[in-house]
Amino acid sequence: MTFHVTEENLRFTSKIPQDFADFPIKNLTFAKSNGMPADNLIGNPERCPDSRAKIREKPENLSHKMKISSTLYNVAIAAAILAGTLFTGTPAVSAADVASESNNVSAHAATEGVALGVRFHNLAADTTRITNILIEECKQQNAGNIVRIAEQLIGTPYGAATLDGHPHEPEMLTVNLDSLDCTTFVETVLALAATADHYRRSWRDFTYYLGDLRYRGGNNKGYGSRLHYASEWIVDNSARGNLREVTADVDGARHNVKTLDFMSAHRDLYPALADSLNFDAIRRAESGYSNHRYPVVKAGQAKDKRLMSVVRNGDVVLFTTSAKGLDVSHMGIVKIVDGRPRLIHASSSAGKVILDPLTIPEYIARHRAEGIRLVRLVK
Repeated sequence: MTFHVTEENLRFTSKIPQDFADFPIKNLTFAKSNGMPADNLIGNPERCPDSRAKIREKPENLSHKMKISSTLYNVAIAAAILAGTLFTGTPAVSAADVASESNNVSAHAATEGVALGVRFHNLAADTTRITNILIEECKQQNAGNIVRIAEQLIGTPYGAATLDGHPHEPEMLTVNLDSLDCTTFVETVLALAATADHYRRSWRDFTYYLGDLRYRGGNNKGYGSRLHYASEWIVDNSARGNLREVTADVDGARHNVKTLDFMSAHRDLYPALADSLNFDAIRRAESGYSNHRYPVVKAGQAKDKRLMSVVRNGDVVLFTTSAKGLDVSHMGIVKIVDGRPRLIHASSSAGKVILDPLTIPEYIARHRAEGIRLVRLVK
């Protein structure tokens, strides 16, 4: 069950930091027992907040890297041809055109939305939309423009926990453009930008870059290999040359020291952690982030003038939280409007992806965030 945030219930008890406002709770009982509004507990750091090679590498032999069966590969290739994505010069076709070719795409793949080892919420619609975005973006002189891509997703409905399948199903790279939360929005935009930056127009290449961002070392080795905590997402992708953190470049930036263990401490909020192997994998990941030190621009220092000396269009802004065991509670994409930094993000209160009317300093004040971090995609 998913609980949606409304303007009326954005009221917080002393137990809830204000910057939890944009996150759905995953366990109503936990919320009630702690005096928390059901709609407003984060309960899921992976939502707020993968590569044998760096994200800049041209992906080759994806079918072998994903270790899929030859049967599924043939089905996926057929779907790719129908979707106009197998060859970069082929125009995209509509979702209806893809769906109508039932003789060439197996009913199982079309129903389950699985291709090339990737789980799609809607195989035909998702692959077609991704391909169309990439084709249009590759026509631009500065292909891979993050803000331009992010703006194409404005209006997409907000949806929480879209990566979580059945607790006992194996982890799969999941793509869902029908609904996005703050993290899947940022991941999707960055993966689209990285793909277009290399003038690649195939949804298959997009899934390569998405997996490269989402999983530790770029390798999906199960639920525990997903980069659930924003700090690990930054550290891992920075080490592989995908991202660069620029928080410390802001005048007045400080450092936090924090032990990240929210997931294991709230095991009941995560269905996948009912599996002892998944739980142990998360505990191992958390063990590397005991007393983790990371830069932060505190709320009082996050002023327009200071931010504008560093921030750029397309940077990722992450809102830090004072919640025990957790580092980040929300994230989005920076867009400079009239010389002031604003936020394109998947907002649970708005129920969709929006360009927020508030500037980032105003957003911090309104939601009482502890501070922010700034991260940049490396091209």
